[in-house]
Amino acid sequence: MIDKTSGYHPAHTMRQLIRDNALLLPAISRFDIAFGFGDHPIGTVCRDNGVDTHTFLSVCNLLSGYQYTSSDISLPSLMGYLKRAHSSFLDVALPRIRHHLIEAINYSDTDEVALLLIRFFDDYVVEVKRHMDHENEVIFRYVESLLEGETRDDFSIGSFSVNHGPMAAKLNELKDIFIYHYKQRENARLSAALFDIITCERDMMSHFEVETKLFIPAVERLERTLRAGRGQCEAQDEADGEGAAAGATLSGREKDIVCGIARGKANKEIADELCISVHTVATHRRNIAAKLGIHSPAGLAIYAIINHLVSLDDVTPI
Repeated sequence: MIDKTSGYHPAHTMRQLIRDNALLLPAISRFDIAFGFGDHPIGTVCRDNGVDTHTFLSVCNLLSGYQYTSSDISLPSLMGYLKRAHSSFLDVALPRIRHHLIEAINYSDTDEVALLLIRFFDDYVVEVKRHMDHENEVIFRYVESLLEGETRDDFSIGSFSVNHGPMAAKLNELKDIFIYHYKQRENARLSAALFDIITCERDMMSHFEVETKLFIPAVERLERTLRAGRGQCEAQDEADGEGAAAGATLSGREKDIVCGIARGKANKEIADELCISVHTVATHRRNIAAKLGIHSPAGLAIYAIINHLVSLDDVTPI
């Protein structure tokens, strides 16, 4: 048994780690550790695969909910892990979800809505790719320059964490649209696709947790060390995204707001049309998001079509 207060340590075998938490298999793969390690200790396997043992253990302990340390992280090892995680999402998990969704959706009944749902997912994938490409091409290159002793006065890692929240939230939003608003029988394939979405959502949240709790603090320490050497101690900020809750039926006024959003109207246009203030429209939009768990205009447009609040022809292209 693994002691939860001390977590995994180098003397534990990889077999013990996997038996304790089989969900760590993707983490092992993302550290580029070859399988077939038998009963060798974690420390030996990491050394043989060129992986920093402390970094590997910190990630695995964090993902398993055990005690972990964020100090002495090897940024090259951790960046390799994060880059391979990006490839796993973009090249494997998200394409598999799309394939399963296309197989599951009943095109014969609601083909236009089904196409909107697929487009919603495709737009999400574009958003995720843009975010992860930014990490690969900007953030990681910045860290690599820090590791070479170079600092920049116009950039710091503090701004990186603010963009994490919406990534997994929008995937959860798509899942909720299917579960609560998309009417279809014979849902064995759709249930399997939704399970893939749930698994990917959790994996993505864990990925962001590694970035927030291990990667960003390690980079901040490196920044402080380098800037202290130049006599430039700077403060760093972090921001956490919050998810939204699902809720009850919309009121008549809230349905009017949703219709306006689906038709591509801005808050001011909706306010003028309904003879209410812009502040009242904004309040209704927050309430709608809390009730439905849907935050984006694209998601609300799909909700409005499915629930016959607007016709497909009324909706501004997503």
